[in-house]
Amino acid sequence: MIAYHYFDYKDTSKRHVRGLLASLLFQLSDDDNRCRDILCQLYNKCRYGSERPNETALAEGLKAMLKIPGQVPVFIVMDALDECPNTTGTPSARDEVLQFVKDLVGSNHSNLFLCITSRLEQDIQTVLNPLTSASCRVALHEESGQREDIDRFVRSFVFTDSAMRRWREEDKALIINMLSERASGM
Repeated sequence: MIAYHYFDYKDTSKRHVRGLLASLLFQLSDDDNRCRDILCQLYNKCRYGSERPNETALAEGLKAMLKIPGQVPVFIVMDALDECPNTTGTPSARDEVLQFVKDLVGSNHSNLFLCITSRLEQDIQTVLNPLTSASCRVALHEESGQREDIDRFVRSFVFTDSAMRRWREEDKALIINMLSERASGM
């Protein structure tokens, strides 16, 4: 089973642990009747939807889904973790998500596989790096293929944009070089 969550900077409900958990629970329950039963139990405990479950109840629901006997491997992709706000205040939305990930990894579910994407933010690295070996981490911004893809994208845009097509060749080259070099893998 695969569940995917994008921490969308445009949608505040998707940049917090509550949005992450709700998304994962719904996706997993859509793929498996036993997971659906766990979600239904949570719904019933919340007075048939008249109350919102707290984040602890949502997290427990997810962990219960992962503990189902004979559960197939579960792959969870969390994309753009750096889009979680890292504001002052204790804890920030990002701190809460990172703590949840740390707890999830610490629960040692043998059928759970995580893929987390993010820009290289110090607070994220500080939490995530100890959770996995260096051989399991991939830094795409350091890969030549990533730089080549960015360069191809910028070139394509510069040479197909109607306004840019009229620019001098040296200006196009300057723009391509500057944007490609400063993209930092993004």
